[in-house]
Amino acid sequence: MSKKFDIFDILVGKPGDTDYGNKPVIIQGITGNFGSVHTRLMREYGTNIVAGVTPNKGGQTFEGIPVFDSLKDANKNFGAKISGIFVPAPFFLSAVKDAVNNGIKLLVAIPEHVPVRDAMEALEYAQTNGAKIIGPNTPGVIVPSVNKIGIMPSQPFTKGSTAVFSRSGTLMYEVSYHLSRQGIGQQIALGIGGDPINGTNLIEAFELIGDRDEVESVVVVGEIGGDAEESLVQYIEKTGFSKPVVAYVAGRSAPKEKRMGHAGAIVYGNYGSAESKISSYSKVNIPVAKRPAEVPSILLKLMK
Repeated sequence: MSKKFDIFDILVGKPGDTDYGNKPVIIQGITGNFGSVHTRLMREYGTNIVAGVTPNKGGQTFEGIPVFDSLKDANKNFGAKISGIFVPAPFFLSAVKDAVNNGIKLLVAIPEHVPVRDAMEALEYAQTNGAKIIGPNTPGVIVPSVNKIGIMPSQPFTKGSTAVFSRSGTLMYEVSYHLSRQGIGQQIALGIGGDPINGTNLIEAFELIGDRDEVESVVVVGEIGGDAEESLVQYIEKTGFSKPVVAYVAGRSAPKEKRMGHAGAIVYGNYGSAESKISSYSKVNIPVAKRPAEVPSILLKLMK
């Protein structure tokens, strides 16, 4: 995906836009147990949810929100570019194609355990058609005090100038809570997703905020498994990324070759180990907190 794709512009728009901070959102799977609960919470936060999609339930409403059989029907009158996907994993690929074919440019994909082949096909389909997926298996994305799309609670997040990028949902909340308690608000918090295939990786997340003056610092919440952190370090070395960065790596004591929670959190030998990731961060002088509660104090020292 080209670096020109700007998640911020899709999520909130540019200052001066008539719908700045109020972009229309469609929820796929709105009538399911998960989708309905979080639709309610997102709307309470201020997210402008204009329609929902559940096959065979077109014509119904959910708390005043119209429900349609397909995104094609749902988006005829709204021109939405954002969808939140809450469908079961087996229907993920078809939901992505329905969305991308009908005007959606940013898809926030909540379902976990999406078959790897389906995830790869979905990401390729989105990229080919100029769209972007966050996830799957993401807690979502939040621009504090503006809108949120996903399942994260709103309480830990406050408006500010730090970007939080996380491979773990619950740790994204916890780290943001500690940041907020120390007066460090967030410009954006984005969940990379815990499945092996990610629509938006750490490098792309860094590209998103590299040239944004309103983002003054970055917190990366990683975990064992894969090489996302190691690849990020190579990117930082290559580009000379200069904003202060603090990292946290979950799973230091996890046994090798045992999957810990996420499908992507598994260590083979030294590949994907916490030691490998911490060692990589040391090459670019990025401090790694031992506990989430340490992140704010380390970041404050870097920003002095």
